Amino acid sequence: MKFIRNIVASLYLVWGLVVFIAFMLLMFPFIILIQLLFKGKKAQALSFTCLRIWAKAVAILCLYRITIKNREVVDTSKSYIYVCNHGSYLDAISVVLAAPQAFKPLGKIEMVKAPIFGILYKKLVVMLDRKSPESRAASVQALKVEIAAGQSIFIFPEGTMNTTDELLGNFYDGAFRIAIETQTPLVPMVLINAKALLPRKAPLQVKPGIITCLFLPPVQVTGFGLEDVECLKATVKAQMAEAILANQ
Repeated sequence: MKFIRNIVASLYLVWGLVVFIAFMLLMFPFIILIQLLFKGKKAQALSFTCLRIWAKAVAILCLYRITIKNREVVDTSKSYIYVCNHGSYLDAISVVLAAPQAFKPLGKIEMVKAPIFGILYKKLVVMLDRKSPESRAASVQALKVEIAAGQSIFIFPEGTMNTTDELLGNFYDGAFRIAIETQTPLVPMVLINAKALLPRKAPLQVKPGIITCLFLPPVQVTGFGLEDVECLKATVKAQMAEAILANQ
């Protein structure tokens, strides 16, 4: 039975990859055209619409349903720093479908190497090479520029996928430091069940199912100083962990 299940899971993963690539190729010329014709927040918003189409197609054709809770806490007329747990390759389609507004994400520079996807990645994402202090500083500055232009941003504070048995991995300071330095509120999001449906460490355990995205109330940082980074980070992490536990 295990052998048969592995065969089925392998075919399912191949199907998911084909759908992922096919719809990314379909959206590719539209996003490139948008990036040529528009700039700044307008370009990101239109490109984000294309990403929603891609994510919706992947979700439907791979039998994933994204349910969204408490999205009304977000005032889409304002800019935010979204932070979210990260434990699965399904997180990307989940946050794109769940987010109530377009955002500029922070992403790993390694993804640039992916054919086709890498070209879009460079246009839509603020890239980060965590091994390079210069890259870290440049990415922080780029995110601050986006916020100053009225654009929301998105960061996985764990930095990479959490492959441990812990609810959340260690958080980096970046999102919280930027929030304080720009006085921009944070919106914590938690994804429930994505890791169980497609765990990074055991991809052959993949299966269709329901992913829930829960929005927590915005965390205001008015009056906070850089000496409050650790406290802010710990508070947000505790809120997210509590929400995951309550909704598993």
